[in-house]
Amino acid sequence: MKIHKAGYNVILVYALIAMSIVLLLIYFNVSRYILYPASIAFFILFSFIIRFFRSPKRNISISNNQVIAPADGKVVAVEEVDEKDFINEKRIQISIFMSIWDVHINWIPVLGKVLSTEHFSGRYMAAWLPKSSEENERQITLIESVNSGKILVRQIAGAIARRIITYVDKGEEIKIGKQLGFIRFGSRVDVLIPVNSDIKVKLNDKVKGGESLIAELPNS
Repeated sequence: MKIHKAGYNVILVYALIAMSIVLLLIYFNVSRYILYPASIAFFILFSFIIRFFRSPKRNISISNNQVIAPADGKVVAVEEVDEKDFINEKRIQISIFMSIWDVHINWIPVLGKVLSTEHFSGRYMAAWLPKSSEENERQITLIESVNSGKILVRQIAGAIARRIITYVDKGEEIKIGKQLGFIRFGSRVDVLIPVNSDIKVKLNDKVKGGESLIAELPNS
């Protein structure tokens, strides 16, 4: 199983700490009734961390008008919103919540060019709550799509997540399948698209980042 680069430091630090504690327990000749359960617990947690930072291959579909899921998880919102900060138009917001069991890589959802990318500090409330889109720590990536105007992607930190990573830069030409970034330990991604888009998902649908078709854009 391939490990995502966002997890290298976390895995290394955890492994060093766990090994140090186990070696100290052995050095001080701690009872096996403490040593064995502690070693098993460390191994189980290590396995979970490895699984969390897994980086699976995805079958990427590329089309000018397609919007592909930017993340694994459950669709928690499909609604019309008034986007006033970056686009200043009404948009359909599709929100995908990632549990700790989902792959946490984020993918570019559309073909286009990055107009801007901006980080905002904020709260760490549960990412499935509607208010998290505006109040939580978040990273905004604004994209000029090939045929359908501006698309906004919002990476949102959750109650546990404490770091949002973004790999794209202003002015960069992007395509579906390129990694947008990574959010550690529970989070959400919003995609804001034109109101006359053809929506392909509904509430509570499970989607797969980089693969699942969530909408088709209109031609401008």
